[in-house]
Amino acid sequence: MTTVAVRGESVREVEPELAEFTVVTGARDKDRQATLERLRERADALRQYLDRFGEGIEKRETGGLHVYPEAGRRGERVTAYNGSVSTTVTVTDFAALGEMMLAVAGRDQTQVHGPNWSLRPDSPVHKEARAAAVTDAIARAREYATALGAEVLELMELADPGLSGGRYEAQSAYPAYRGLSSKSAAAELQLDPQRQRVYAAVEARFTITSPTL
Repeated sequence: MTTVAVRGESVREVEPELAEFTVVTGARDKDRQATLERLRERADALRQYLDRFGEGIEKRETGGLHVYPEAGRRGERVTAYNGSVSTTVTVTDFAALGEMMLAVAGRDQTQVHGPNWSLRPDSPVHKEARAAAVTDAIARAREYATALGAEVLELMELADPGLSGGRYEAQSAYPAYRGLSSKSAAAELQLDPQRQRVYAAVEARFTITSPTL
């Protein structure tokens, strides 16, 4: 029995489905309680502003709260207290994304990092890419069989590369990380969504009729 082993691949570039940015809100004061109160007020103001965008924001997640004393140069005497809280915002309304990030970046003691573009983990694009990779594997097997004067009979095995799980993933040709702060914000910000590169591959083995050599 003669077999042919091939690798099928598929590459697609598609528009992103999600944009994510992180907001770090800070506060500093000589009094610990004043630092905490100021931090709470700024965090609440951020939450209220983001509420305006409704369903345009898919989710908000608090990544960390940090409060620590700042000591002077001569010993352990505390001279001030620093605090920060980070919030990661996932957006589906790209039309409002620029306005949202600029407004947030213009707030006192606030840093904005992003956006990072991506596809949803369950995006149908992944399924379509895998199906296209299988089709490519079949086509390659037929090409090899034809070159040998034979025909493909049946599929013996179909697996992900290396038999270690799927190897389809969304990839970007260029870094998707950008940063904004209150000092760099402009009057308007036009954002161009970064197209996502989706790659899928499979390995397959087929039996073919006896080659004509």
